[in-house]
Amino acid sequence: MREVGALPQRVHEDEHVWIPMSDGVRLAARIWRPLSTDDEPVPAPAILEFIPYRRRDLTAQRDSIHHPYLAGHGYACIRVDLRGSGDSEGILTDEYLERELRDAEEVLAWLAEQPWCSGRTGMMGISWGGFNALQVAARRPASLGAIVTVASTDDRYSDDVHYMGGCLLSDNLSWASTMFAYTSCPPDPMLVGERWRDMWHERLAHSGLWLEEWLRHQRRDDYWKHGSVCEDFAAINCPVLAVSGWADGYSNAVFRLLARLEVPRLGMIGPWSHKYPHLGQPGPAIGFLQELVRWWDHWLKDVDNDVMASPMLRAWMQDSVPPSTAYAERPGRWVGEKSWPPLDERSSRRPLARHRIAPAGSEIEGEALTIESPLSVGQFAGKWCSYNAPPDLPYDQREEDGGSLVFDGDVLPERLEILGAPVVDLSLAASSPTAMVAARLSDVAPDGGATRVTYGLLNLTHLDSHESPQPLVPGHKYRARVALNGVAHSFPAGHKLRLSLSTSYWPLAWPPPEPIRLTIFLGESALDIPVRDPAAEEDEHAIIFGDAEGTPPLATTQLRPGEQRWEVSRDLVTYRSALNVVKDLGTIRFDDIALDVTRRAEERYSWEGNRFDSAQGDVSWVMAFARGDWTVRTETRTELSCTETDFHLHAQLDAYEGEERIYARNWSTTVPRDHL
Repeated sequence: MREVGALPQRVHEDEHVWIPMSDGVRLAARIWRPLSTDDEPVPAPAILEFIPYRRRDLTAQRDSIHHPYLAGHGYACIRVDLRGSGDSEGILTDEYLERELRDAEEVLAWLAEQPWCSGRTGMMGISWGGFNALQVAARRPASLGAIVTVASTDDRYSDDVHYMGGCLLSDNLSWASTMFAYTSCPPDPMLVGERWRDMWHERLAHSGLWLEEWLRHQRRDDYWKHGSVCEDFAAINCPVLAVSGWADGYSNAVFRLLARLEVPRLGMIGPWSHKYPHLGQPGPAIGFLQELVRWWDHWLKDVDNDVMASPMLRAWMQDSVPPSTAYAERPGRWVGEKSWPPLDERSSRRPLARHRIAPAGSEIEGEALTIESPLSVGQFAGKWCSYNAPPDLPYDQREEDGGSLVFDGDVLPERLEILGAPVVDLSLAASSPTAMVAARLSDVAPDGGATRVTYGLLNLTHLDSHESPQPLVPGHKYRARVALNGVAHSFPAGHKLRLSLSTSYWPLAWPPPEPIRLTIFLGESALDIPVRDPAAEEDEHAIIFGDAEGTPPLATTQLRPGEQRWEVSRDLVTYRSALNVVKDLGTIRFDDIALDVTRRAEERYSWEGNRFDSAQGDVSWVMAFARGDWTVRTETRTELSCTETDFHLHAQLDAYEGEERIYARNWSTTVPRDHL
């Protein structure tokens, strides 16, 4: 990324500002504002980023790259900690609560009334901040003129870190453990004074164990509908820029927002993981901040620019690559779509034959094939949502295909491009009342290397509804449509498409209660792929982005190096297998405030042989903060195991001031499995 020192306008930073809420709680904010040539405040539109990740330390470097940049282009940028996080008062007890959304509305109203604000506001954010930007937009606050939502979703049940296709994701445990650690952290005494200890103890005692709540809602109920803007797309009445990456977990939402919103909207999907595009990994990163300036100029300053002349969807068409758990860059090119969904029909239906993907239009003889996958299928799946650190993308799929039902296409005589969501249309029967199917589409090179292109999961008890799952009748024939994640991929001549079906995909998704055998009926099953004709290229739009740039990041010093591991192990004496993940960021000093921050997470997902009731996840975190003789530390651990009928949840929280443990709590609870 190019560092930009000279900006069109000088910037004033208010490092700490209290914003009062109607119930008396104060939220902590950092504000960057443009100044005139004589250093006077300039009334400017205000852009809010509202997240729980500690603006003073954990996101301080990232914030310092884009908020001063936007301020230098004429915008007041405000980074606010949610209540109960960072230095804000109060308690944070879950995601996207009504109180959080009311707080956001009050912050926007407060901003609009400031003398340095023009009265017009926007919201932007990645992940949590992208979620609540959509959710707040649906509430229509008076000053809100546009939003930018990056790596977020419109559907909290079907397309978030918790559940996928009605299957429980292991990222549900991972993410709950992350927030368990984050909500246990204290505010900074340098800002809040002697109250820091009381505020910390309040958080330790009352933030709670979010995983228990998430496990108690295993179907799409009112809990998940709250904050899911797909319940009423028409509620959003301001322009939306929706952004994600193919390695991210949230790219599907971009397609739905473009198709269902009724407001001016643009979509952008690059090769990136869960990161802002100007910091995008895998690359290439792009000049996203320049795009934001054009977007905000048009919608918050009424500048007559060409930002809306772009194709509705700009997507990175990924070229074929060998399988790897990480890429520095994904080769490819930008393609554009004037509308989404496209006006022309692009679905190509390929019947499934005996271990073959038959050409479109083929007549297939009716027969049946069966598959009963071992628990080892999925150990090279990577994460549901990639952060690109440690390397967490799927590895060579040949190691997964041995326990899967595999269908290969013919060798391609010419390049084949797809853009959109493939669908596997299956006629099947299951051996048990509760079952799942995982479907993977891979790009198979002439040397046999198989790179996963996309995948999908479906809990078969959810065939009719995610709201009202029903047990299967063993042996009964059902119709199942498994939607794979949307993708843009170019299969070169000489390669093959491969569809792989498995009855488990652990540890990416929690396995069924017992081993399952699926029967797939050929002649009635097919793969539908969204073929894009390269000859119909929208290159007349000349999709060109500037180089990634931003203001210089906040100065930090690495005091202790970090560590990253992603290890798969198997003991052939005990038949115990495990995936061990270490994400240790070391100890970093934030030079401007002389604060040392330590973060270390360890995740372990294990199982024994083919015992589906032996699946277990264990996540531990250490968070530590130090300045001079002030040192605090929290240690958290979350363990999730199961039987055929229940989930068993155990958790532990210990907090230390110096070496004295000042708080300890243990949780132990059982949650019944609900058609899962």
